[in-house]
Amino acid sequence: MKFSFGELCDATGGKPVGTPPGTPMRVVTDTRQLEPGDAFLALRGDKYDGADFAGDAYAKGAALAIVARPDALGSNGHAGLIVDDTLRAYMQLGAASRAHSRAIVIAITGSTGKTTTKTLLAQLLAQSGKKIAATPQNENNEVGVSKLLVALEGDEDIVVVEMGCRHDGEIAELVQIAQPHLGILTNIGEAHLEIFKTRDRLAETKWGLFSGGAVAILNVADEESVRRAPSLSLSPGWFGAGEAAAGDVPLPATLIPTRNEIVFADGAGREVFPLQTALPGEHNLSNLAAAATAARATEMTPSAIVAAIPSLVLPPGRYERVALDGGKQLVYDAYNASMSGTLATLRAFAVEPATRRIAVLGGMAELGDDAPQMHQRVGGAAAELRMDVVLVGGEHADDMIRGAVQAGLSPLAIVPYDDNAAAIAGVRANLREGDAVLLKGSRMYKMEEILTGVKARR
Repeated sequence: MKFSFGELCDATGGKPVGTPPGTPMRVVTDTRQLEPGDAFLALRGDKYDGADFAGDAYAKGAALAIVARPDALGSNGHAGLIVDDTLRAYMQLGAASRAHSRAIVIAITGSTGKTTTKTLLAQLLAQSGKKIAATPQNENNEVGVSKLLVALEGDEDIVVVEMGCRHDGEIAELVQIAQPHLGILTNIGEAHLEIFKTRDRLAETKWGLFSGGAVAILNVADEESVRRAPSLSLSPGWFGAGEAAAGDVPLPATLIPTRNEIVFADGAGREVFPLQTALPGEHNLSNLAAAATAARATEMTPSAIVAAIPSLVLPPGRYERVALDGGKQLVYDAYNASMSGTLATLRAFAVEPATRRIAVLGGMAELGDDAPQMHQRVGGAAAELRMDVVLVGGEHADDMIRGAVQAGLSPLAIVPYDDNAAAIAGVRANLREGDAVLLKGSRMYKMEEILTGVKARR
């Protein structure tokens, strides 16, 4: 939305400097995106201070700069707003913009699958004819949530907000800004255990999704969600896929027990529809079921949901299939990696049609004290799922090797690599006609470099 100067002052409690602009303003945080008449809000990061660019903002026609450093306004009489903390001010403006919106707000968090669920849901809802706003890419922290809300135009029907967390209580803080009507919790897993130290602290932070009264949409396969569900003041909706969706489940629920059918169930009965989807893996069927549950809650009909599903695609970096020469193929799934996510990806890759399957495992980050055991389990899964060749790298490569060997994989089928250049060479040395290659690892390992190197051989 565009803010008047008075609205900016009221929302942030900032101290005005100079002559107030007389027209409403967009708020931007990047001078490269600034247009004449905008307000520039100077965020500060670990390696930069946006206040250093206030002069550039004025030179490009900014009507106002919102800063925590008065000296950044210069001595030319520019209009400014001085606040104690520019990030806090950005969040306050996000909350103010949200208060002006009449949209249904759906928030999504979880240890894995939140970006995929958000993407699938936004695609579903877009086919309902309603105006949708959704978190771009994975901008799910305080800055990203504020950015999405501040940019609302006021005529959106539904807003889909992805929420990540890296410290205690962060989800509840984001909920205070976004005030969601619905909250999807994909799962409570092991991601970020290095930060949260215990699963209870992680779970409590994730459960903050419902601290503002949002109706919960929960995973029937997530034990922690099932355990905590009775504490909710409003009855939740449920979703599930695979074996967990085939048994007795709480209602109402959207279930995908097999790749061929989707079930919408409530107290009045069950509607079963044939399902057509190219989404790989049971974990993505769970994400699809979550998105369908939320879409149903916005009054999108089951038949409309089912009709839209065949067109849905995954976000970039999630199980991207790349055709290589000689009938070879590559699956790039290295946007990020947790243990549960890596195991799910390995299971999906294990059924890819191929002469042989080569898994390149770069390791997982932020798992805390359990990291060795979790990497060992991943190595064991690679063996149990009959990977023909396994390339392992990263800090816990030895743990993955140990797990793979203990699970029966021949040491001759394991190729350790020290860096991505070595991984590229290892893939090239082992790749044959008809093979499939999986790249899976955390972002810190920059496995896109391996993708680029292998693709260069096309």
